[in-house]
Amino acid sequence: MKKYYLLLFFTLFTVTSWAQNSSTLSGKVLDAKTHKPLEYVVVSVQNTSKMQLTTSSGTFLFNSLALGPQMLLFHSQGYKDALYPVTIRVNQTLDLGNILLEHDEISQQQMAVIRLYDEDLSEDNSGSESISGMLQSSQDIFQKAAAFNWGQARFRVRGLNTEQAVIMINGIKMNKIYDGRPQWSNWGGLNDATRNQEFTIGTTASDYTFGSILGTQHMNTRASTYRTGTKATLSATNTNYNGRAMITHATGMNSKGWAFVFSAGKRLTREGHFEGTTYDANSLLLGVEKKINDQHAINFTGMYARNERGKNGPNSAEVIALTNVNYNAYWGYQDGEKRNSRVKTIEEPLFILNHYFKVNKDSDLNTSFMYQFGGIGNSKIDYQNANSPDPTYFRKMPSYFTALYERDNGEFSGAFIPDFENAAKSEASFLANPQIDWSALYRANQNPITNQNGTITGYTAAKSHYVLYEDRTDDKLFVGNSVFNTVLTENISLQAGATFRKLKSHNYQKLTDLLGGSYFEDIDGFYKGKQAQADLNNPNRQVKVGDAYGYNFLFDATTFDAFTQFKFAYTKVDFYLAQTFSNSSYQREGLYKNGIYENISFGKSQKLKFENFGFKAGLTYKISGKQLFHFNAAHLTIAPSLRNAFPNSRLNNATLDGLKSETISSVDANYIFRSPNIKARATAYYIAMRDATKTSFFYAEGIFDNGGGDTNTNAFVGQSLTNINTRNVGLELSFEYQLTTTIKTTFAAAYGKNIYANNPNLSVNNDALATVENTKPSFDFGPALLKNYKQAGMPQQAYSLGLEYRDPKYWWVATNLNYLADAYIDFSSITRTNSFNINPASSAPFPEVTAERSAELLKQERFPAVFLLNVIGGKSWRIKRKYIGLFISINNVLNLRYKTGGYEQARNGNFRQLNQDVSSGTPSFGSKYYYGYGRTFFLNLSFNL
Repeated sequence: MKKYYLLLFFTLFTVTSWAQNSSTLSGKVLDAKTHKPLEYVVVSVQNTSKMQLTTSSGTFLFNSLALGPQMLLFHSQGYKDALYPVTIRVNQTLDLGNILLEHDEISQQQMAVIRLYDEDLSEDNSGSESISGMLQSSQDIFQKAAAFNWGQARFRVRGLNTEQAVIMINGIKMNKIYDGRPQWSNWGGLNDATRNQEFTIGTTASDYTFGSILGTQHMNTRASTYRTGTKATLSATNTNYNGRAMITHATGMNSKGWAFVFSAGKRLTREGHFEGTTYDANSLLLGVEKKINDQHAINFTGMYARNERGKNGPNSAEVIALTNVNYNAYWGYQDGEKRNSRVKTIEEPLFILNHYFKVNKDSDLNTSFMYQFGGIGNSKIDYQNANSPDPTYFRKMPSYFTALYERDNGEFSGAFIPDFENAAKSEASFLANPQIDWSALYRANQNPITNQNGTITGYTAAKSHYVLYEDRTDDKLFVGNSVFNTVLTENISLQAGATFRKLKSHNYQKLTDLLGGSYFEDIDGFYKGKQAQADLNNPNRQVKVGDAYGYNFLFDATTFDAFTQFKFAYTKVDFYLAQTFSNSSYQREGLYKNGIYENISFGKSQKLKFENFGFKAGLTYKISGKQLFHFNAAHLTIAPSLRNAFPNSRLNNATLDGLKSETISSVDANYIFRSPNIKARATAYYIAMRDATKTSFFYAEGIFDNGGGDTNTNAFVGQSLTNINTRNVGLELSFEYQLTTTIKTTFAAAYGKNIYANNPNLSVNNDALATVENTKPSFDFGPALLKNYKQAGMPQQAYSLGLEYRDPKYWWVATNLNYLADAYIDFSSITRTNSFNINPASSAPFPEVTAERSAELLKQERFPAVFLLNVIGGKSWRIKRKYIGLFISINNVLNLRYKTGGYEQARNGNFRQLNQDVSSGTPSFGSKYYYGYGRTFFLNLSFNL
């Protein structure tokens, strides 16, 4: 076998090289509107290693090309790709003359639309789940459909999340160490300034990093690469914001070797698409480059993007039936103004310094440093010795009364006793007051002042029962990176790089508003005595605005990774080999001595260390100048995220037992066809991920065995799923056909089967049972029977059919019809364990359990399929050598409302409780759903000055 591999490698390495001849191919690339030369246009001979960048005068020149028919591709950000067939003959001098590139207005404007769907659904301080922002730069028809047409329905390419991609700016990896996801808001609103992008699909080779299984996106903000000029944009929409203004100015490189770029943006709304959702974002980018000489240049980029948005939450079917799909329980009126209790604020400025070193004509060394600081805050209402302020709290809803049962009768279920009278009163009360009552919260925090007649004349501040706080994550991150790229021979190139990252993350609860009160007690009202204390070093503390309370700790993380990559390019075959090594070190330092975990909460934890590796390879076989076959394979391990390494980090230093790195294997095969009129790609992929970990927190009823007694079997718990294996298998197809010079049709399809491949282990941590001796009150529930359950949160089938018309007089219109199906709800894992059918009060199976009814209750909900019709169009004008562009898009023209995600509530932890709740017909703990936008529009007016 070893001899076979050596023979194969030798054969590939010695494939016939280029036929030598003295023929030349040249031309000049111009803007189709202005006829000005275009610099830095990528000109490549398809299915070969031949590539050049146009000069400042727009020219290019190839020598000694292979004889016969070839396809010449012209690519530049903001322009439509142009594909020209040429035939190379012996000793021929071929001048193509002027090559005119047309502006790609549709893709450029859609890049703005995409950002409307980048807001993730997470309730914590993690990064973004949406992949749409990543795919916007791709010219691949399938990737564009996934971003522009399917992104609004939360489609994920190959069923993968953003932590499976690498997002970079100027060579710096932007994925968060905390959870592996990028935070798109760090550069949100800087669309024009971040347009210069390179994108690789899957594990395809990247010149900047080893990458990951979803792909690599690299954004270039080098000041000299921007086109000289000024662009201003005004936009209006009815999504998460209503208005936007942007301006970008670039000087280009002047005679003294300086280049400058400036970009600023503002997005704003008082209320977005969903009720009570506010949006206020400011963005700023400043770039400066100094060309020292022909070998050295230094570039500085500073970015500041502050984003503050009021969130909307998921709703149960009961709540939606009483209100509408745009209902949002997070807000209420205060002094006649809408105030949202759940506001996410992101403010993390970053500064990047790059040194570009042209070692020689074949080698480059690019070194980058980044410093980022700032934080993320998620506001919520905290309360003590008071009722929940949530208007949809289960005890306030009609279903609380219509799903009532008597206490169990021995081993048997109690009788169904709905209270319709109180249910009607509850419904009337909810409809009369469906939002947060801010005035009531203020009154609860104050004592009335009365005169001698007993009349209330005012109020005085007292101990607060309700306060507003933020879950804060304040980070300081330093990154150093260096990448070396060299051409070893005519056919072989080498890329090598290393990255060091050091994170100091402060996580704490910050009191932001006493809501009319004078102080708040730093205790946990759900516990008593010593356990109620947030910090035993400072017990019974009274906190005020600006104080940290509740939890307070630091994360210290250090990572190092390095990669090497060899690329081989020959006449008929290209291939690459790459490898990576990484080292990760995590530590938690508790700043509070928590009353529940007094021995393992204060001070530093043990250091967690992980060493990981990865290998990947790819091969391209060039059938002809138009057709090729491309194959990629990868095998790698990745360290657990900081988020999963410490499952109960707010309270203690404990780590998961048996925590280990995740293992990923990926294979894909692609057939690609490109001609001037037809572009097509067909892809089959297989991805296996093993030994993943997932943590979550919730209140569960009826899950703990109390040995046959009558004490409470309910608890607020932390759940950990370990050794999770998943499998993603599917097909991708894209097709583009230029019917005439003005009409083009496109088709894209995705069919996936993304499932859980095993039964992972489930353990539950019950803080209430912690003692000095028992610092890990964890209960092993055994395997969760998840095998063949569908991965949640995205359609697994997606299809798009589009038609586009471009008029020679610079107006265009396009439409696409999309069908999305096979999206599933996120299930409750604890109900899929063997404990589900066991009565926790007696440790015996429930007598009413049947296999059929259990299967019915636990069947994963499949969301209805949806059709989405989108229409876009635009027009551009040239007025006194200046350009004005108008773009409008209407998404979901039919105004269909559809579910984009949701989850089962885990509160009903056993068969009897879930069966009673569902059988009532009005479940009190039904699933909660997120909904997509209805009909939306985006109007954009741009000025190129």
